[in-house]
Amino acid sequence: MAKPRDIELPDGTSIPIVYEDRSVMVLDKPAGWIIAPDDWYNTRRNLTLALRSSLENGDWWAKSRSLRFLRIIHRLDAETSGLLLCAKNPNAVDAYSALFETREVSKVYWAVVDGPLPGTEWVRRDSFAPIPHQPGVFRVVAGDFKDAETWFKCLAQEGPLSLIEARPTTGRTHQIRLHLLASGLPVVGDELYGRGHPAGLALRAMELGYTDPFMRKRIVVRARPGDFIRRYGIRWTPPRPELPGIKPSASLPVGREKDRPPSSRSKSPGSSAGEKGPTSSFPPTEQK
Repeated sequence: MAKPRDIELPDGTSIPIVYEDRSVMVLDKPAGWIIAPDDWYNTRRNLTLALRSSLENGDWWAKSRSLRFLRIIHRLDAETSGLLLCAKNPNAVDAYSALFETREVSKVYWAVVDGPLPGTEWVRRDSFAPIPHQPGVFRVVAGDFKDAETWFKCLAQEGPLSLIEARPTTGRTHQIRLHLLASGLPVVGDELYGRGHPAGLALRAMELGYTDPFMRKRIVVRARPGDFIRRYGIRWTPPRPELPGIKPSASLPVGREKDRPPSSRSKSPGSSAGEKGPTSSFPPTEQK
């Protein structure tokens, strides 16, 4: 019998398995699930706890794989949907965690924003600091704080709304949301830094890319757009492939500096799963 391509949780939640190999499993996390320690019982929607319980119960998605261990390697905000990398054995946890800690994982997000764009492509390098007496809430600040950098590109527009591709080269809390807010573009449905929306937060993790520490080959996993942009009234058509040898050029407005993105490094062919999202040479897809 074929292995299920979805994780079915007891409450009826179905979590697609987008990619899998001997060491990892990449899930498409639904919005509304918190990534917290498995002993944190303050909500029924703790994904770490739900996965552990499902493994211990011997649910078929795990039993069919003889799987007894699954550890989430990185975090997504509770209301952000999209790709989540998980290790399938304890010996793999440190190796994949190190990829995130050393910024060797390229990440692509989609966001729907409201407001006039500063350009078709731009970059922000604002720093953040916590807001006193508001746990988990941050603000953009000037000064010598932790570095943060995000590259942005407009993919489509529909009235005052725009579909934005975001490529963070650092991994600060709420980084994309704050950098877009600093650009005058609050993410639609962001109740923390803007206004709510019936469809929720318009932020989705669309792509993960890394060089596998065991197989030594490039892996690129892409999520399906699904109904993500349709919920916010955005129409998007995948771009045609560029002709060989022709690359777009652009002048990028910058948050506090003006320069051009560093050159992309060449990538060896890897594995991908799901429907391709937009691809481009902007900005580099590998960070060392």
